[in-house]
Amino acid sequence: MLTSAFILAELIYHSIVRNIRKTHGNALMSIGINLLQMAIMVLAFYVLFAILDLRGTAIRGDFLIYIMSGIFLYMTHVKTMGAVAGAEGPASPMMQHAPMNTVISIMAAALGTLYIQVLSLVVILFGYHVGVTPFEIERPFAAFGMLLVAWFTGGALGIVLLALKPWFPTFVSIFQTIYMRANMIASGKMFVANTLPGFMLAMFDWNPLFHAIDQARGFAFINYAPRYSSVEYPLMVGLVLLMVGLMGEFYTRRHASISWGARR
Repeated sequence: MLTSAFILAELIYHSIVRNIRKTHGNALMSIGINLLQMAIMVLAFYVLFAILDLRGTAIRGDFLIYIMSGIFLYMTHVKTMGAVAGAEGPASPMMQHAPMNTVISIMAAALGTLYIQVLSLVVILFGYHVGVTPFEIERPFAAFGMLLVAWFTGGALGIVLLALKPWFPTFVSIFQTIYMRANMIASGKMFVANTLPGFMLAMFDWNPLFHAIDQARGFAFINYAPRYSSVEYPLMVGLVLLMVGLMGEFYTRRHASISWGARR
């Protein structure tokens, strides 16, 4: 059993390296591209808030940390969903290799994305702390825990989409695009739940990412105590999606056909 565990860990490691190199042949460049994407999004939202004079709606404290707390969780969530949904399926040529299976493919996609996102987060926060201004996160481990919750829910949704993809490829592609675009607003990274009126809160509290971002800001800022979001809700939604996704993936794997890729 210990040998099997080591073999599985080695397979996952090599699959993670392969996934990271998909963006660019050089692993450092692949990480650098993601780092640049996050930095550009942070800068874009900073300029947007400044132009629209929305800084007064932010939490009292470091304004850039307020922006980054939303963007980091959003990027982790949607990129994990996309990576897992695009993982090697049961009809992939990679599955012809005996030790390889879809579980390794899914885990490699999810862990590879988490590695890149956490590394990018650390580099950006370190650069901001050293090069711009020192800052303090009130409860850093709890805030990082909410990043893991955003990653977990994104991965769980990605497994559901991966199971549906061979059956409804066009629907899955359209859903991914709509979900990513909708979460630019629905994730709540531009506002906090405590400032929303009741009729608007009902428009966003279905979203597990909304709860994760709001709770993360509660852990990051001493001046903010979230009243309309919870840690339990995104975890429960993530677990339900994970169970549904694993059952769907098992069913899809049993009915997999190499001719699916050529289907019209």
